[in-house]
Amino acid sequence: MLFLLGIATAGFLAQLIDGSLGMGYGVSSTTLLLAVGLTPALASASVHLAEIGTSGVAGASHWRLGNVNMRILILLGIPGGVGAFVGAVVLSNLSLDAARPWVSVVLLLLGGVILFRFLHARRTRRAPAALHDRPLLADDGSEPAQKKRRSRTWMLTPLGLAGGFLDASGGGGWGPTTTSTLLAAGRLKPRTVIGTVSGSEFIVSIAASIGFLLSLGSEIIRWDIVAMMLIGGSIAAPVSAWLVRKFDDRALGTAVGALIILLNIDRLLLLFGVDPGIVTVVRFVVVALAGLIVVALILRGRTAKASTDIGLG
Repeated sequence: MLFLLGIATAGFLAQLIDGSLGMGYGVSSTTLLLAVGLTPALASASVHLAEIGTSGVAGASHWRLGNVNMRILILLGIPGGVGAFVGAVVLSNLSLDAARPWVSVVLLLLGGVILFRFLHARRTRRAPAALHDRPLLADDGSEPAQKKRRSRTWMLTPLGLAGGFLDASGGGGWGPTTTSTLLAAGRLKPRTVIGTVSGSEFIVSIAASIGFLLSLGSEIIRWDIVAMMLIGGSIAAPVSAWLVRKFDDRALGTAVGALIILLNIDRLLLLFGVDPGIVTVVRFVVVALAGLIVVALILRGRTAKASTDIGLG
């Protein structure tokens, strides 16, 4: 019972992170399920089945709050679903020995993407205003007339395919891949990017779940784990949609990325037979560096806020 309550709590925290930052649910949830002993395919299948509910609730919550661009959601989500189905089939047919290192490497890299994304966030937001005067798409999905002929919406198709495949085969990756790319492009408001990615994840989750069920069969799925993750995530979904407007996400995103790196580098080093003493040293270094960075970001954020308040006063 305590184990299932722990899974529900993990689902709540993972969805709180994902709905607030636009990434992190699959990566953090899969990392946890691998840590408690599930196989890579079963862990990813459980996460995606639970995500059908959590992403549906999160997408609806973001839509009600005006955080969703429906046109981009469709252009991104449909190829994402195709990629997710293929990724689920590939992972389900990998041997266990081949799957474990692959998934650990993918999660480790995605943790690095999340970490870089939030360490780099301030410079991205401070880009020259001229870059934001020429939007690819307005938040309502319409194209500026001068850009119609040079529209780059076709790039959403390969982005969706790659993100969906990585998400299903690696146990996570839709948010880190798509959110980071769309935010780096600087064409949409951050809250619109996060809401749209959260909504399109519903399509990706359905497609990946179908792929896993066809490849693995329903009898192998741990439905109790899926149910607990779904309950915890569904409670967090509307809260995260509200929080996306309320807090500076930089320190939290950095901490999440560091945690994912820590958990997966441990498992990867042990899989390759690295001495446990070296693993302990690496673990200590990662924790120490992450702690210093997060504290520095929090202090810098407070200083910046105090300066702004003084200026307004």
